[in-house]
Amino acid sequence: MRRLFPVPVPAPAETSAETSAETSAETSAGPSLETSIEDREWALDELADAYAYPEPPHGPSGAYLRANMVSSLDGAAHHDGRSKPLSSDADMRIFGVLRGLADAVVVGAETVRREGYRPARAREAFAERRAALGQPPAPAIAVVSASLDLDFSRPLFTEPLVPTIVITGATAAEERVGAARAAGAQVVFAGAGPSGRVDAAAVVTALAELGHTRLLTEGGPTLLAEFAAAGVLDELCLAVAPLVIAGDAKRIMNGPVLGEPEAFTLASVLEEAGFLFTRYRRIYQ
Repeated sequence: MRRLFPVPVPAPAETSAETSAETSAETSAGPSLETSIEDREWALDELADAYAYPEPPHGPSGAYLRANMVSSLDGAAHHDGRSKPLSSDADMRIFGVLRGLADAVVVGAETVRREGYRPARAREAFAERRAALGQPPAPAIAVVSASLDLDFSRPLFTEPLVPTIVITGATAAEERVGAARAAGAQVVFAGAGPSGRVDAAAVVTALAELGHTRLLTEGGPTLLAEFAAAGVLDELCLAVAPLVIAGDAKRIMNGPVLGEPEAFTLASVLEEAGFLFTRYRRIYQ
């Protein structure tokens, strides 16, 4: 893996003794700007530093919502209904790092069913970092579902290290709410409208009220579009796979059109084996 942006600043040809000492100290603490452009495997700590949440992790919504998605060159968010065929070893490392940094992972019910979601696991590589921030050993999985059409006998609900959160609307059927709670899930209501739909902005607010301010969403495309339309998406981590899918697969966002295009700025680009790992931050007006 190598960093393409921000472009590393080359070291001057000649340096003073004092500067040389400083450079030597920086090198002993980690890779220098010169070596950051080399194609090598990054340690998990390096990736965690590169993707660290801002501190405090608060956007205008009261939390900081980051999305992690993968896309083919021609814009497909999945192949044959799943995102895994677009992934790579480097993509999965970053996937794990982003989970290791988050308080909660927010995902739509359709994605849970299609991808066979399981509970997030504790990883020793992030234990010290999470403890220092007062986080539990693993992030909670927060499933957004208006209908609660979920299989509560699955390990996601029966075997999580941290209780799974189910976020639903005000008109959710009482028997489904009861089934979720009986399975050990924490039920949160986000949206009071008679339609029963879950309000995307209220999802972020509700999670922030539970103390989850470092949020990661892994989609799917409909939920991600709703977050964008609600103005609560703070950051997009997009992996571009060197693959062409064709067909009629959804884009990474597939939902309501924004009234005006939302502006983001490029924060970083990493590359490995032809995959581009981009990171964009929202520009607040």
